[in-house]
Amino acid sequence: MKLLRLARILTVGFRFGLEEFFLGHERVRPLRWLVRATLFWRPLAEPRGMRLRRALEALGPIFVKFGQMLSTRRDLVPLDIADELALLQDRVPPFPSVEAVATLEKLYRKPLAEVFAEFDPTPVASASVAQVHFARLHDGTAVAVKVLRPGIAPVIAHDVSLLYAAAGLVEKLFADGRRLRPREVVAEFEKHLGDELDLMREAANCSQLRRNFKDSPLLLVPGVYWDYCGHDVMVMDRMQGIPVSQIERLREAGVDIPKLAATGVEIFFTQVFRDGFFHADMHPGNILVRPGSRPLHGEADAEPKPLNDQYIALDFGIMGTLTEVDKQYLARNFLAFFRRDYKGVALAHLESGWVPADTRIDELEAAVRAVCEPVFDRPLKDISFGRVLLQLFQTSRRFNVEIQPQLVLLQKTLLNIEGLGRQLDPELDLWKTAKPFLERWMNEQLGWRALVKNLQTEAPKWAALLPQLPRLAHQALNENRLAQVEAGLTLMLHQQHTRNRWLGVIAGLLAILAAATLYFNLR
Repeated sequence: MKLLRLARILTVGFRFGLEEFFLGHERVRPLRWLVRATLFWRPLAEPRGMRLRRALEALGPIFVKFGQMLSTRRDLVPLDIADELALLQDRVPPFPSVEAVATLEKLYRKPLAEVFAEFDPTPVASASVAQVHFARLHDGTAVAVKVLRPGIAPVIAHDVSLLYAAAGLVEKLFADGRRLRPREVVAEFEKHLGDELDLMREAANCSQLRRNFKDSPLLLVPGVYWDYCGHDVMVMDRMQGIPVSQIERLREAGVDIPKLAATGVEIFFTQVFRDGFFHADMHPGNILVRPGSRPLHGEADAEPKPLNDQYIALDFGIMGTLTEVDKQYLARNFLAFFRRDYKGVALAHLESGWVPADTRIDELEAAVRAVCEPVFDRPLKDISFGRVLLQLFQTSRRFNVEIQPQLVLLQKTLLNIEGLGRQLDPELDLWKTAKPFLERWMNEQLGWRALVKNLQTEAPKWAALLPQLPRLAHQALNENRLAQVEAGLTLMLHQQHTRNRWLGVIAGLLAILAAATLYFNLR
């Protein structure tokens, strides 16, 4: 199967002229002329980015998803290719509904009619990993049933193994190969795919996000029906809303578009910096809007409506997390950036190990200043925070900055949020919207609030430790440390003497063997 899949990939790659991405290296450059002479009939007038996008679409949904992820890694790929990969759409035909029913009945071990009062066999959405059907429980609750695509795991395993092979070639054939860590990029992609293949994990992500935004006027997250969930099935509330990309429908529903755009930024920064747990796949297909002014079509008029327009989050297969170390790093960089302290930014990179220890701080500081200083001389509404990040990544190549996989999802989501916000409101000032939130958060991380928070966190430990201090001090004073050291040295000497005796025996045996060999040779 792997050989057939590899043959398919090579055929598609040669058809779209993708060998230029590999045969441009001096080690294999002679092969380029052979390939061009052999496949001279190919029409290759399209730009390389377009040809790569069409090739990924031809190879199937897993490669499409990999291309989508690469489109966010503009530190890895040239901008013309990244812009083209961003156009990839995960349009996958649905699998037969009889297979979905078979998966459900296998999980529930009973006929589907005994589980759901209604089940629509026509899927409302279909993607590479799963598809969604609408249903209704016997108590009348409207739900959405997400069913994993049958047989998808072996396909993913085969394709990922081939991606690892391609990553190995990138490391060997390109000068930046090791610094860009392509194997880790593929490992990250494999991890996210693995998370998406376990719908119980997605259900847990959904439940956690819902708990983080409980009673929030900004974000609505569906509830999970755990009794109906399994590794191949997830059942959640059926959400009614307007796709965020349908701006005219939002205006007709009375939605305040500029406020909606600012709310999206606030939700993102709340997830990232308050919770350290954020929805990392926030493209327009995964976001609905629930207008707060009047019921939507199909909702009961008597149903209470929120005062504010609310976002509705869907698809929780890819979630990002930040550790406290990541938060501290981001806090230092944001604080230094807002103060125009470019040396502080350079030192933060050095102390975190992102750049080699022998990097000249003054040169890194000058490079960061060249990217960031022009930003402060422009109106804030004209500044793209995402573009500034991309320019910093481009500059980082010169200093061998190692890309940090744990922050890739944050960068990707920030770019998505900024793009979505600008689509809703071209005048959106991301910095003005986010800066007050960031300043307060940085104060909580590095200021007096951080001290108070740490004291509150450590206080229970101190309460348990303080009564023990006199006893622990008494034990430490009474311990004969010198006797322990002497006992250790005695044991080491005994072990050394034992090894010396065995070495002597082995040396004697070798000497006897050598003498015997010499004696028989002389005879």
